[in-house]
Amino acid sequence: MKFGTKAIHAGVEPDPATGAIMTPIYQTSTYVQASPGDHKGYEYSRTHNPTRTALQNALAALENGTHGLCFATGMASIDAVVKLLNPGDEVVSTNDLYGGTYRLFTRIFEGFGVKFHFVDMSDLSQVEAKMNDRTRLIWAETPTNPLLRIIDIAGLAAISQKHGCILGVDNTFATPYLQNPLDLGADLVMHSVTKYLGGHSDVVMGALIVKDAALAERLAFIQNSCGATPGPQDCFLVLRGLKTLHLRMQRHCENGEAIALWLAKHPKVDKVYWPGFTTHVNHAVAKKQMRGFGGMISFTLKGDAMADATRVLSSTKLFTLAESLGGVESLMGHPASMTHASIPREERLRNGLADTLIRLSVGVEDLQDLIDDLEQALR
Repeated sequence: MKFGTKAIHAGVEPDPATGAIMTPIYQTSTYVQASPGDHKGYEYSRTHNPTRTALQNALAALENGTHGLCFATGMASIDAVVKLLNPGDEVVSTNDLYGGTYRLFTRIFEGFGVKFHFVDMSDLSQVEAKMNDRTRLIWAETPTNPLLRIIDIAGLAAISQKHGCILGVDNTFATPYLQNPLDLGADLVMHSVTKYLGGHSDVVMGALIVKDAALAERLAFIQNSCGATPGPQDCFLVLRGLKTLHLRMQRHCENGEAIALWLAKHPKVDKVYWPGFTTHVNHAVAKKQMRGFGGMISFTLKGDAMADATRVLSSTKLFTLAESLGGVESLMGHPASMTHASIPREERLRNGLADTLIRLSVGVEDLQDLIDDLEQALR
């Protein structure tokens, strides 16, 4: 089954009670049992809910996995992964990492005795150098947030298998439309469903997808025990969003490419970060493991004037200055003060994240309108 067909049909069936083509919102907390233990597979909605089940099955199908698990937020899904670990365990992750993930790792789990190493994962030798007999997890984003660095998933999988640890990949920026980490050897895939999968900036959710039944069982135990599960209304909204994922991603990619090329020629723009450039670090890897380069772009202005960046960030009409990404509308963000503010400035600068960096989430509007908006803001 091709991706567009899966996006519309995978994991969902007409409602057996009414024939409704859309999965109903099962707005219930509990379920009637005929006798103790005699039920229809559902006992309590923290554990299972039919609307959530349909969404989990759909996400598993889109990522070519066998088990999907949904959480109340993207951070809750990453939290569940780290809860697989024990004090004394070690994690190797990328130094260009979403600020919320960095905060969870360093401000929460380091306090419980888990040790984290942050390296430039575009160079796999740096990953290998941090591996030891206490390493239990490799955690990667690719493309990374916000510098769009590309990490070789198959290369990471070879390292994780050699050392007997779990490889988790945050696939939020690429989505399963562009990249399938499980097919490249990853053990689990994470999504901030809030972003492209939901696609309409109206829901907050996270998800994990795996192939291994034993790993799925461990994660499902954490999901149920800790209780950070989404409600059926949110699951319904994401199921609806998935049906147009392939159409939206096509337009995100088309607009993103055109704007990246336009920015690269603009006299006021210094650096443009976009994996589709042949000069982008690990472009060849991106071309090999992705089916397109997405709608996320970051750039800096010439000079080092924060005032200039602030004026651009405050002057757009269509690109809205706001947290998040992946919606149909175009968004603009300032990582240093927004998504990555929890990372110490010295560390941000050391890893290449300038104070003047601007991140774009290119939406599905008409291209010329978006270019005109950026032109007037830069002018």
